Amino acid sequence: MDAEQSDSSEPQVPSAGSNRPTLDRESLLQPEFLSATGISQLTIVESTGSTNQDLVRAVTVEPKNWGDLAVLTAEHQTAARGRLDRQWESPERSAVSVSMVLRPVTAEGMPVPTQSYSWLSLLAAVALREALQETAGVTAEIKWPNDVLVKGRKVAGILAQMTPLADGSVPAVILGVGLNVSLAEDELPVPTATSLALEGATTTDRTALLKSYLSRFARLYRSFCNSEGDPAAGLAGGPSLHKRVESAMVTLGREVRAHLPGDNELVGHASRLDEHGSLLVVDHGGREHVITAGDVVHLRATESGYA
Repeated sequence: MDAEQSDSSEPQVPSAGSNRPTLDRESLLQPEFLSATGISQLTIVESTGSTNQDLVRAVTVEPKNWGDLAVLTAEHQTAARGRLDRQWESPERSAVSVSMVLRPVTAEGMPVPTQSYSWLSLLAAVALREALQETAGVTAEIKWPNDVLVKGRKVAGILAQMTPLADGSVPAVILGVGLNVSLAEDELPVPTATSLALEGATTTDRTALLKSYLSRFARLYRSFCNSEGDPAAGLAGGPSLHKRVESAMVTLGREVRAHLPGDNELVGHASRLDEHGSLLVVDHGGREHVITAGDVVHLRATESGYA
């Protein structure tokens, strides 16, 4: 994740150890909010290692107790996980750490094809981007496959995990989001990160941000499911998920270095997304490659090439 230097004209950001407010449980558990979003249950814990891992275990052990859009959020994560099993810890009450159980079915109760599941993390990125713009006045962009950036610096990460169920039914997807909200410069996990506070957000109210994200995600998710997971279908009365992602994705049109499974590497031009949300990269020999998983680094032009 990344950070920008602030000058005296920017809003003051909390210093390390400042007294950050807790989530407003009463607001989050309002029956009207849960009903409007279709959230089947919302659990708030004070501290945990990882909300994603908690739900993976819970769904595996007691699948019937965790329905579609069951949500778990924590005031503090001590062992948050990202891609490639990277771990980090943010200061207490400085971030939105939330995971949910997804069991995608249509309005008629038919399972959404599992090949559409690869779009769920991108759908979350679109929902979070909308929430940040409308609730915090922050313009964010999407970096393939699962990062949300502000001015090129990472403000949020998304992790989706498919969990086969012991009874052989349709697998659940555990979808987690970690959003840096009030972290100060010296609290960022890496120099390439940022937080909403550092970016001059109009609010750092984690309750408002969480409710905004969940509301937008639930609306887009239900529309996506009802279209049988078709990324080319109109979504929630607007453009398709494919078009929404491509319009917000800064990876497209860039020279990139893709670090692939098995310690392989590919350098080329990121051209587009295919129907599964995979990244298509054209190497310098003109050959197109389909990237389904891996880390992508955006390269910048230099006098001697790209770096």
